[in-house]
Amino acid sequence: MKPLDWIVLIVTLACIILYGVYKSRTSRNLDGYFLSDRNLPWYLILLSIMGTQASAITFLAAPGQAYTDGMRFVQYYFGLPVAAIIICISFVPVFSKLRVFTAYEYLENRFDLKTRTFTSFLFLMQRGLSTGISIYAPSIILSVLLGWNIYLTNLFMGGLLIIYTVTGGAKAVAYTQTFQFLIIMGAMFTAAYFIVKDLPEGIGFSDALQVGGKLGKMNIITSGFTKNGRFDWGDRYNIFSGIIGGFFLALSYFGTDQSQVGRYLTAKSLKESRLGLLMNGLVKVPMQFLILLIGVLVFAFYQFNKAPAFFNDFEIKRLEQSVYKDSLQQLQHRMDVLQQQKEQALALYPHEQQHAFEQLNRLQRETASVRTAIKGLVKQNGGTDNDTNYIFLRFVVDYLPAGLVGLIIAIIFLASWGSIAAALNSLASCTMIDFHKQFISKENNEAKDYKTSQRYTLWWGLFCIAVAMFVTSWGSSLIEVVNILGSLFYGTILGIFLVAFYSKIIKGNAVFWSALVAELIVILLFFLSEYGVIQLGFLWLNAIGALLVWSIAYLLQWIQPARAQNV
Repeated sequence: MKPLDWIVLIVTLACIILYGVYKSRTSRNLDGYFLSDRNLPWYLILLSIMGTQASAITFLAAPGQAYTDGMRFVQYYFGLPVAAIIICISFVPVFSKLRVFTAYEYLENRFDLKTRTFTSFLFLMQRGLSTGISIYAPSIILSVLLGWNIYLTNLFMGGLLIIYTVTGGAKAVAYTQTFQFLIIMGAMFTAAYFIVKDLPEGIGFSDALQVGGKLGKMNIITSGFTKNGRFDWGDRYNIFSGIIGGFFLALSYFGTDQSQVGRYLTAKSLKESRLGLLMNGLVKVPMQFLILLIGVLVFAFYQFNKAPAFFNDFEIKRLEQSVYKDSLQQLQHRMDVLQQQKEQALALYPHEQQHAFEQLNRLQRETASVRTAIKGLVKQNGGTDNDTNYIFLRFVVDYLPAGLVGLIIAIIFLASWGSIAAALNSLASCTMIDFHKQFISKENNEAKDYKTSQRYTLWWGLFCIAVAMFVTSWGSSLIEVVNILGSLFYGTILGIFLVAFYSKIIKGNAVFWSALVAELIVILLFFLSEYGVIQLGFLWLNAIGALLVWSIAYLLQWIQPARAQNV
């Protein structure tokens, strides 16, 4: 990065931190620390909800996901609008009326303490692991820019986040997320402008979309059916898994995940909570569509310009110093030849489009084959063979003008800080309210509870750093890893709440044991799918988990003696 980029980066981050400290003034008790004294308007709720979702993973991995797999990932969000309506009708009024700190307090009133504790434990497991992955995402940035070891960058980023979060609280999280989100969206669309601006003369936005579409990247709607007419249950992203599986996932995430529930519990009224949540349901799909579209534009850009053979430059440099350097040079030379042939084919584009795209499709398949070979070398050399998370970042560093590079890097930091701060706040609130106040100390001492909450925030921050160290060796797209991880737990958690809201005849023992069995089945199905025993896309696990809890609970309630049930 150039000096101007460093100035923009440092000034932007410093402003956010100072703004957060200024806005963090609130009551030094649990209500102030976790729920901002419940006095935020709907537009802050909306931006806080969106800011919690939009981590660095969104802005690092989503464009890379579209670059490698096309736009079909957007179908993952198709179930969200309907889920938002149901949450506003059934979930939000209950939480608001009871004035709970966490969503899981309601479960003790409806069922019993063990059901509340088990559900909160599932949330802590899922959110703690996901937040660790979210810490790893911005660590990639420092690793690429400064050449630091990724483990050192995990410690550096995690340390900053702990300081930022422990001293803040829910009010600081909400206000800084609002500021962050506005900066983030402005910077992302500025980056899209420069992608189109730097295309060859005579090639515009519509041409870039046409090139991306002809090469298979504008696959917005996919059916999931194979050529022989059979539905592929292993296909991760299609219209059916998106609407059905995505609906259950969104219902669980926004209705039962404390990192989201905690955002709209800070509202000053039920109306404000509902309005913020409904607006998020309307805005999220087009927002994610546009972020993925940036990935398609980057893909089209690299058809006209030389693309890196492998986007993780750190791994390439390691290969160049290894016994595989000769093989790497041969493959890189082949990439250069393919790029020259692409330029020749694109020269035909304005006049002979069909012939040009036939050539481009063939060359793109050969390019993919060369990249696969390079990935094989990276893996043999002990590196991470998936470079999806580095694609957009590499483009930013290589092609955007001075100053804007620093701003893009800053917004990825901001996205991380906002989402992770909210996650740590929710992890601490559940630990404090659902465990500490239940099993360790039930005394009501506001000053002591406030300090204890800060210590739990610190502990979860350290835990998430440890997770970031572990996932460093993973090669998958981060945005996929986070969503897969959530799908292992969200279905079961959602099933418990659906039974609570809609099946009044089912009592505590039945739902507790059904949830335990359902969670074990979901995990078993996931591993069977991972090892190829069955074909099942991860989004379906959300629907399966929820329906298993409901059906097994009905069965257990029917067969258990009436005297054994909780009342």
